[in-house]
Amino acid sequence: MLIDMIKEREFQEIMDAHIKDILFYLLESDQPFGLLCNLKYVTFDPPLPEELAELLQEVTLFMIAGYTFESFEIEDNIIFFEAGFGPENFGSVVSMPVLAILQLLVEETPILINMAQPMTDFKTEKEDSGVKSSLENFLNNPENRKFLKK
Repeated sequence: MLIDMIKEREFQEIMDAHIKDILFYLLESDQPFGLLCNLKYVTFDPPLPEELAELLQEVTLFMIAGYTFESFEIEDNIIFFEAGFGPENFGSVVSMPVLAILQLLVEETPILINMAQPMTDFKTEKEDSGVKSSLENFLNNPENRKFLKK
């Protein structure tokens, strides 16, 4: 039952909104925080050098403070921030879906735990269903039969 519930789109949307609310609260309060995330959903621009990328674990903690905090943005369901990696502070823009966040931490204490998995691209899903419905309408109209290959 729980496994089914956390995979439902409605639950994902509720959790997505809740995480964003907490993030906005932390940002407005000037409260540095940590976010523990699932690395398979994270992108780096520019990509990290291989020797740095290899050091990151499947579940990685990013500390959002200082310049990283100032650069933090939320756009739709994606978060972005700039961070430096390694001893030479290699700069990269980190981005991930909001639902890639597993936990939010303040002073090493979890204040949010996310049970939902990142959604498939909602726009793509809507577009696909729109195409399917458009095709069904086309096929259901007897006037359109002349356009079909026999």
